[in-house]
Amino acid sequence: MGIKAGLVGLPNVGKSTLFNALTKSSVPAENYPFCTIDPHVAITEVPDERLTALAKIYGSQKLIPANVTFVDIAGLVKGAASGEGLGNQFLSHIREVDLILHVLRCFEDPDILHSGDTIDPMEDYSIIVAELILKDLDSIEKRLEKVVKQIKASQQKPLEKREAEQEQELLNKLMVALNKEDVAQAKKILAEYPTIETIPLLSTKNSLIIANVAEHEVDPSELVKNPHYQTLVKEFGADRVIPVCAKLEGELAQLSHEDADEMMGLVGLKERSLDVIIRSTYKHLGMITFFTCGPKEAHAWPIRSGMTVRKAAGEIHSDLERGFICAEVFNAKDIIQAGSEAKLKDLGKIRREGQDYIVADGDLLDIRFNV
Repeated sequence: MGIKAGLVGLPNVGKSTLFNALTKSSVPAENYPFCTIDPHVAITEVPDERLTALAKIYGSQKLIPANVTFVDIAGLVKGAASGEGLGNQFLSHIREVDLILHVLRCFEDPDILHSGDTIDPMEDYSIIVAELILKDLDSIEKRLEKVVKQIKASQQKPLEKREAEQEQELLNKLMVALNKEDVAQAKKILAEYPTIETIPLLSTKNSLIIANVAEHEVDPSELVKNPHYQTLVKEFGADRVIPVCAKLEGELAQLSHEDADEMMGLVGLKERSLDVIIRSTYKHLGMITFFTCGPKEAHAWPIRSGMTVRKAAGEIHSDLERGFICAEVFNAKDIIQAGSEAKLKDLGKIRREGQDYIVADGDLLDIRFNV
């Protein structure tokens, strides 16, 4: 199951620098707008210590971690919804991602250009969201025109007519909310119509906030002194705001593991901010991991939380879902603690589950099937 997150922000906020560090790739990170004209895409592993531990237990020759696809989307500007700054192209790329990562500048540096007169991450965020809303309103108007025609054409088809009328009702409510720039209300309205399919909106996509701070501010004692970061936490909550120094992460990405650890110790960074971003992206999208393990490979499989074991089997191969009989299930934490499947059996912690079992994070699955 693919997970795609898009880095979005105004020009020169550190998106490309952060993307380079996230993916250890080489997108240019020059000091001028629209350096990244086309979206750059790269796949990054989801850090998970359980996979390494499981591979040791099973003697696995190969490790296949879960992954997240990151897209570096070129800098938006005010007027993007009407085509300013190649805006239409950029907005279409946002439509394709599952999660928006708003990269907001929270550092002062007169040598790096900024699109505004002062550093104001909330103003930058508002500009981006306003452009997403304008694009959504335009899409809603166009969709309403088609829905009205569908209603007229389905007078003799009550079911189709009713569905079109419900979509019309939904779109009209969304238009009212978005004209007020009330994204939270728009999300509530969408939740009230769970069975109605309509156009995907940009402004209501899941999102996280990346606060790009100065190098000395990665130390928690210094971070609390950053007024821009504190404003973002107050507005969005600490669980949605991830402090990052893109410049520092870019430097760490070029070092060996040992040198990177030493540098992190010098600046007071206990964990790579990139690992936090990757895990937060994974978690915020409601993803969990199950594992399949053996001597050939230890494989981490990302799935949506709440998935049945039969559907999860289909992530491995469609034949396993089609011919599903049952699954032997146990959790990673149990076998890591026990040290082997044999000891786990002695403890009675391996069980057999039917097709309606809901997979839990960390489950190891051994699928029985017949096709």
